Amino acid sequence: MARPRRIVLLRHGESEGNADDTVYERLPDHALHLTRSGWHQAEEAGVRLRAMFGEERISAYVSPYRRTHQTFKALDLDPRRVRMREEPRLREQDWGNWQDAEDVRLQKVYRDAYGHFFYRFAQGESGADVYDRVGAFLESLHRSFEDPDHPPNVLLVTHGLTMRLFCMRWFHWTVAEFESLSNPGNGEFRTLVLEPGGKYHLDRPFERWCTPESYDVTG
Repeated sequence: MARPRRIVLLRHGESEGNADDTVYERLPDHALHLTRSGWHQAEEAGVRLRAMFGEERISAYVSPYRRTHQTFKALDLDPRRVRMREEPRLREQDWGNWQDAEDVRLQKVYRDAYGHFFYRFAQGESGADVYDRVGAFLESLHRSFEDPDHPPNVLLVTHGLTMRLFCMRWFHWTVAEFESLSNPGNGEFRTLVLEPGGKYHLDRPFERWCTPESYDVTG
């Protein structure tokens, strides 16, 4: 089994939806473009990633959204060393179809109160649903490691919540641990680094916005 030395999780650059949430009333979530700032964030991430990967080969998986494809393009990785595949299971949490901005803001308030993992958007997914499809993707990813010629680097170009749920699934974090963490910024990445003993560690933690809740199991 050829385990990669690095698994890099990259959040897309700033999108039109990050800059103006009323855009969801006019454009589908999957069709949103990067902003000028988002392109710049992705280009800066590309500089850092090219320095990290050097001359090594990369197996890349990209969410099917326009902003993730644009982010991948802006990285400017050497196409001779990259095997890129679109991966629908790495898409953003589905919120539904055409969305009313005020309704979305209200549902986000409900989600904050209810919990990001369990709350289900009215016409979309819960965090738990995203966790399940990320788990299915991980099974496919692990099977790809059976190829003795697997590239030493894996790159996932995806979304903030999906990144946290990937790590939750990989490192067996609890729901409470997941709920305490914040999304990385646009254009930021985290790297799972292979240790000599065969396990992976996260190069730097996600920021916490609260202390993980501890359930009282005595009642």
